[in-house]
Amino acid sequence: MSRVVIIGAGITGITTAYTLAKRGYAVTVIDKHRDAAMETSFANGGQLSASNAEVWNNTATVAKGLRWLGKRNAPLLFNPAFSWHKYGWIAAFVRNIPNHQANTIETTRLAIEARQYLYDMAEKEQIQFDLEKRGILHIYYDRDSFDKAVKTNALLQAGGLERYAVTREEAKAIEPALTQDFFAGLYTPSDATGDIHKFTSGLAAACRRLGGRFEMDASVTAISTAGQQHRIALARYAHAEPGVIEADQIVVCAGTGSHAIARMLGDRMNVYPVKGYSISVHLDDADSLAATPRVSLLDEDAKIVTSFLGDRFRVAGTAEFNGYNKDIRADRVQPLVDWTRRLFPDISTRRVVPWCGLRPMMPDMMPRVCRGRKAGVFYNTGHGHLGWTLSAITAQRLARLLEESSQRSTLQKSSSQSAVA
Repeated sequence: MSRVVIIGAGITGITTAYTLAKRGYAVTVIDKHRDAAMETSFANGGQLSASNAEVWNNTATVAKGLRWLGKRNAPLLFNPAFSWHKYGWIAAFVRNIPNHQANTIETTRLAIEARQYLYDMAEKEQIQFDLEKRGILHIYYDRDSFDKAVKTNALLQAGGLERYAVTREEAKAIEPALTQDFFAGLYTPSDATGDIHKFTSGLAAACRRLGGRFEMDASVTAISTAGQQHRIALARYAHAEPGVIEADQIVVCAGTGSHAIARMLGDRMNVYPVKGYSISVHLDDADSLAATPRVSLLDEDAKIVTSFLGDRFRVAGTAEFNGYNKDIRADRVQPLVDWTRRLFPDISTRRVVPWCGLRPMMPDMMPRVCRGRKAGVFYNTGHGHLGWTLSAITAQRLARLLEESSQRSTLQKSSSQSAVA
């Protein structure tokens, strides 16, 4: 039985671990936290959103970023302090603007294909994660922004997505909780929402039932390779004895940590952390619950998304280029609270829990499912703002990549033995 070590216990690492365990691999998951899904997979916007598959590489994004420079509450915030990693990543991002159309279409196809795999996992393992299959409604406040969105919508439709324009009246019929005036909307009935932390935790429990091993509270300090065997050195939490795990294959699913892990393995994985914020508004009274939209929303002007999670209303947004900083800033959280109060005044904001996470983004906004330079090293990382949406399909692709590699290795050994004979 092939021994696979997966570095990272977020949504990507756990979907990968589950997929491989189901195929008979001996899986070990390593993570520096005590539980699964404790970083970017803890409290994201909750959307399973093929409708949000447009990659950010376009001149409009760059223009908005320049216009928002210096505005502390802008949807996109850029810290100009120099680092080679950040500015090199920005340069590569700009170089990928010509790939905007092709990458958007491909991402849409991936997102659509991913849905059923994720739903099948949840159904098979009986995971309850506040799933709402009510679609996602994008709203626009003026004709200009709506017309631009319609052009982008043509790319999503080219990728196979059912998404159509709705009038203001039709949008309010889809989601009666909307009371504010806006121009029009685009609706994707096949999209959904759910609690990523509940799903990932439930799938991690399923991995354990399948025989998966978890090394939690453990950080990877070094990786050495002898032939096709790998030794992963661990530093355990609270000064416990260090450990070593041996593996036939390593799969790096470490999110923003993939950049550092790749360097240990002699690879370059140009993942950059882009911070996002969310608030979880606790729906503690009947009036708040009644006023909360059940259909997931995306306010295109404010760049804010919402999800209904049973007893909570998740409101998320913003993009912040500020390195690996995880500080929760009040001036970044307040716009999310203000937006909630403005659009849904009957929702009480007495109990609001803020959170931030670092999206692992590649310069072209496309996830990486690939081999490393060394035999037995693989990557499944760089999902950016769509890790929740794409994780189930990239896990399948990673599993196929491992199987192809194993078959190739078996054929090479067979040919070598035949030559010796």
